[in-house]
Amino acid sequence: ALPPRHSGLRLLEKKAGQTEKDKESRVWGRANGAGNTRRRRSVYCSAGENKRERERETDTVESYRMDHHHHHQQHHHHNYDGGENDYMHQEDDWDRDLLLDPAWEKQQRKTFTAWCNSHLRKAGTQIENIEEDFRDGLKLMLLLEVISGERLAKPERGKMRVHKISNVNKALDFIASKGVKLVSIGAEEIVDGNAKMTLGMIWTIILRFAIQDISVEETSAKEGLLLWCQRKTAPYKNVNIQNFHISWKDGLGFCALIHRHRPELIDYGKLRKDDPMTNLNTAFDVAEKYLDIPKMLDAEDIVGTARPDEKAIMTYVSSFYHAFSGAQKAIMTYVSCYYHAFSGKQKAETAANRICKVLAVNQENEQLMEDYEKLATDLLEWIRRTIPWLENRVPDNTMQAMQQKLEDFRDYRRLHKPPKVQEKCQLEINFNTLQTKLRLSNRPAFMPSEGKMVSDVSNAWGRLEGAEKGYEEWLLNEIRRLERLDHLAEKFRQKATIHEAWTDGKEEMLQQKDYETASLSDIKALLKKHEAFESDLAAHQDRVEQIAAIAQELNELEYYDSPSVNARCQSICDEWDSLGVLTQKRSEALQKTEKLLETIDQLYLEFAKRAAPFNNWMEGAMEDLQDTFIVHTIEEIQGLSTAHEQFKATLPEADKERQAILGIHNEIAKIVQTYHVNMAGSNPYTTINPQEINAKWEKVRQLVPQRDQALIEEHARQQNNERLRRQFANQANVIGPWIQTKMEEIGRISIEMHGTLEDQLNHLRQYEKSIVNYKPKIDQLEGDHQLIQEALIFDNKHTNYTMEHIRVGWEQLLTTIARTINEIENQVLTRDAKGISQEQMNEFRASFNHFDRKRTGMMDAEDFRACLISMGYNMGEVEFARIMSIVDPNRMGVVTFQAFIDFMSRETADTDTADQVMASFKVLAGDKNYILADELRRELPPDQAEYCIARMTPYSGPDAVPGALDYMSFSTALYGESDL
Repeated sequence: ALPPRHSGLRLLEKKAGQTEKDKESRVWGRANGAGNTRRRRSVYCSAGENKRERERETDTVESYRMDHHHHHQQHHHHNYDGGENDYMHQEDDWDRDLLLDPAWEKQQRKTFTAWCNSHLRKAGTQIENIEEDFRDGLKLMLLLEVISGERLAKPERGKMRVHKISNVNKALDFIASKGVKLVSIGAEEIVDGNAKMTLGMIWTIILRFAIQDISVEETSAKEGLLLWCQRKTAPYKNVNIQNFHISWKDGLGFCALIHRHRPELIDYGKLRKDDPMTNLNTAFDVAEKYLDIPKMLDAEDIVGTARPDEKAIMTYVSSFYHAFSGAQKAIMTYVSCYYHAFSGKQKAETAANRICKVLAVNQENEQLMEDYEKLATDLLEWIRRTIPWLENRVPDNTMQAMQQKLEDFRDYRRLHKPPKVQEKCQLEINFNTLQTKLRLSNRPAFMPSEGKMVSDVSNAWGRLEGAEKGYEEWLLNEIRRLERLDHLAEKFRQKATIHEAWTDGKEEMLQQKDYETASLSDIKALLKKHEAFESDLAAHQDRVEQIAAIAQELNELEYYDSPSVNARCQSICDEWDSLGVLTQKRSEALQKTEKLLETIDQLYLEFAKRAAPFNNWMEGAMEDLQDTFIVHTIEEIQGLSTAHEQFKATLPEADKERQAILGIHNEIAKIVQTYHVNMAGSNPYTTINPQEINAKWEKVRQLVPQRDQALIEEHARQQNNERLRRQFANQANVIGPWIQTKMEEIGRISIEMHGTLEDQLNHLRQYEKSIVNYKPKIDQLEGDHQLIQEALIFDNKHTNYTMEHIRVGWEQLLTTIARTINEIENQVLTRDAKGISQEQMNEFRASFNHFDRKRTGMMDAEDFRACLISMGYNMGEVEFARIMSIVDPNRMGVVTFQAFIDFMSRETADTDTADQVMASFKVLAGDKNYILADELRRELPPDQAEYCIARMTPYSGPDAVPGALDYMSFSTALYGESDL
């Protein structure tokens, strides 16, 4: 951009409370900074020149003051708009006010002066003070002729102000004719020695005739300024410059520009986007105090306006641009000189050699030349050594090393460069002094050695400052980069360590084959656990991506230890991929195992459901086949045989069921063998196994023929038993009725009254003989019974007689015949003893038989009572009980014929009684109630006396004497009325 008129003039006029004198002196201090140069120059000028110089200086001061107060009224300003080149159109939107830092103004003054002299030298002249030497317009026109190669209009040679203005206008007209648009640059300001306007004019000439020739493209000033702002504020995340109005409302853009170039002026970290007033006032105050940029804007107006004025913002921002990038003009000038001088280097070298050969200089000039050469050589050598150091952009890997580089650079700026700046300045002074002396002595101008001209030194210095310009920014960027890298590297290590700790042992866990020995319930638990792990794995995906992203950023930022970071990141990614593959494999293995175990479990369940009833059937069959049956008939054994045949008919179907059950087990075994499932446990639904089924089936098969044989043997045994039954029954059915017949016959003989008792007795004895002769048949039947018992035959359907019946009947028969014979014999004894006639005996029998209503040969108590009543006995219960105790002493409840005869014979005959016996003992005792042993021995035979003494109890009456015996109780005992 063209250097516009200094805006500080107008701004300073607005500051309240300042006098015109203050404003003038302030502007004067800025606009006339070359006074020292003029004073140094006056040493080499003549007295007349010194006088003219002082007059010129006085005229300049007064002219500047007049221009300062009246420049708005002056109308002879050049406002040209004659160019068509687009590179100048940028001024249409450009506010031309400029606020220059004194340091940058000094560099521009020096740079522009050297640039002008490099061209004026071709015309054999030069300038010493840029704002003074161009006031008359002569050297300005000469400069334009030299750089353009064209002739300008003939200059005015007068000394008056009007002549000077005319010459400057001719120069400005020529500049405008080359397409340069000049705004607010008037010939009067140049003639009056306005330093800012003069510098601006020279910068316009440099842009048009020097820099334009080597630039590739130009952008409009507004776009360039916006681009500059965007690049400078790019590192600040909360600043986004897109325009020259609302993008600056929060004040952070201004603060960022200041902080980017002068970070020590603002603590940017404490600023907040939600406090625009503080941000704006901070930027304005700092810019005014430290950067000499007046407050052109008001914070309240910016915050209170929806869209701040664009030109006002651009004007203020351009002040920052020129404040921070003013040195770039000097650099561009040096570079352009180097560019233009490079093509003519050979010619200058030839001219310098020719001059050095032909000129004879005096000792003083030679010494000055030697001093210049030495100083230029040393300075260029220092620059040559320093530039590679400044151009070295190889970063160190540690923050300490980069901070040391920054400290070294600051030492260079503080300690090493300032002396060299003085040496460069001294070199230029020496060169000017030497040239003045040569000119005064009519000697040709001094041409230094090749590469050691002032322009060479300036170019080298420009390269030095160019290298220096980016070095500090590079150092700070590198330090920020390393700080960022250290933070990222530590973050990478932390996340990697956490991730590696989490993944530790996971591969071994996923590679476990625990599912091969697990049960179905265990597999389901493992699946649940694996599903939880898969969820956990998915949750850690973000961390792996973060680790990879951090590693990528470290690579992009060229982290020095990137190989180890990459290796670790690759290891984590490889392990992550491996975990994913292993997780999928384990999931598939678990699901496959679960399906196999579920299939096996279903087969186990089916096996158990079918094996249990089949096992029960086999156990029942074995129990039945081994059951020790007990049968007693042919029919029973035939029933067992039929049932057994029916059982054998079911065996083929049972065998099919067995094979089906074993087929289920074989299917399980096939699955286990095919898929290598390790069945650690047995069937959970049953304890029955195929070996047990086969063993029991084999046992059943073995028991069937054994059962067949047992049934055949039992059938033969039952046939033999049947033969024994029939054999026994045949005899028993004869013997039983025979005994019964004999019993009835004997009963009739004892009851019927055929013949005398002796006839009956003989008849009975014949029966007895025939009965005894029947004994061999009984013995034979006993033999058959013995065979039946040995054959364990307990019943016989062929007869109702058992051996016990026969025995009892036989014994009763023998007993009956013997008893009947005994009864008849007793009846004979009774008849004979009692003197009972046969007729009485017959009468007794007839009465007994009549009242033996049950025909058992005995009368019960009621029959006997009826018999006694029929014979005329009138008795009560007590008397009947006494009679029953006589006839039934054993209390059997019946009265036999013998007892009936005894009672009847006693009632009808004279017999001894207990009273009669007691009366007889009382006679022997001498009418005492007791008897003595001596009396018994004296009156009775010895054996009968001792019999009585042994059985008589001692007498216990009141009249008893020692040895007295009770004969009364003894007498009643003899007749059963008391215990003997």
